[in-house]
Amino acid sequence: MSARSMEQRTEEALSPYRVFSRAEWAKLRADTPMTLTPSEVGEVRSLNDRLDMNEVEEIYLPLSRLLSLYVAATQRLFRAQQNFLGTEDRKVPFIIGVAGSVAVGKSTTARVLKALLARWPNTPRVDLITTDGFLFPNAVLEREGMMEKKGFPESYDLAALLRFLTEVKAGRRPVRAPVYSHLVYDVMPNGWIEIEHSDILIVEGLNVLQAGRPPRDGKAIPYVSDFFDFSIYLDASEDVLARWYVDRFLTLRSTAFRDPKSYFHRYSKLTDQEAAATAISIWTRINLVNLHENILPTRQRADLILTKGESHMVEDVALRRL
Repeated sequence: MSARSMEQRTEEALSPYRVFSRAEWAKLRADTPMTLTPSEVGEVRSLNDRLDMNEVEEIYLPLSRLLSLYVAATQRLFRAQQNFLGTEDRKVPFIIGVAGSVAVGKSTTARVLKALLARWPNTPRVDLITTDGFLFPNAVLEREGMMEKKGFPESYDLAALLRFLTEVKAGRRPVRAPVYSHLVYDVMPNGWIEIEHSDILIVEGLNVLQAGRPPRDGKAIPYVSDFFDFSIYLDASEDVLARWYVDRFLTLRSTAFRDPKSYFHRYSKLTDQEAAATAISIWTRINLVNLHENILPTRQRADLILTKGESHMVEDVALRRL
């Protein structure tokens, strides 16, 4: 056996994850029923993503089955703790975090999971929020000279996001999350989504698995991921992500960017060559830096890693061992 092969086997043996090929993972669907129609799958698919019925059946139905087991186990543990403490606290939502790079397909994954989970036999209420709503308004980012850092951890109102999650986990009702518009590229004033009576809450965002350096004095510093019961990281190679980003930019140039209300309306008049150059510049200058510095380092904090290939299809699944 070569030294390289030995090294790979050692890494696999010591890894906190069990890695499944696509075929191996698909078998774990067991008898989980398909509850979505092709048209419904089309509705949850994001621009330029290639989610199809086969992907739902082979990747997301097994994941739905796994999550159902996690939710049930968490509910049993909650009741056991209630009995131990002698309290009658109300049941709080099971929170699922979805993280990954720009253009990797987080929104599609979050929406298809929401649709599948809401159709379990006991029809739980499933809500979805994105952390985009907790970005500082553009006026604040412009004043602080941070528009080029939009999407970086410092561009979010972390205190507001942590308050929101604290209230959700405290069982308060309703809890409001701000809404973000991708058309105007800004947080909507007085726009809110209310979370009330949720059984499951999906939180999707670039940096939701972010953790800072621990304090030397041991003081408690909460992280967004502290509130998650399960977390998912969507992964793909950098060159593939860059191509997806450019493709999406070119598609938006001839669709959403044509709206005069769009923040990026100025890009709608670019030629193909100019648009591609602009997209590559934005990717390299902003999104790739954010990926290297803040997003990719959090991958190993996820409970589940879905690795995509160039076709947008998931090629393997890594599940953290218990």
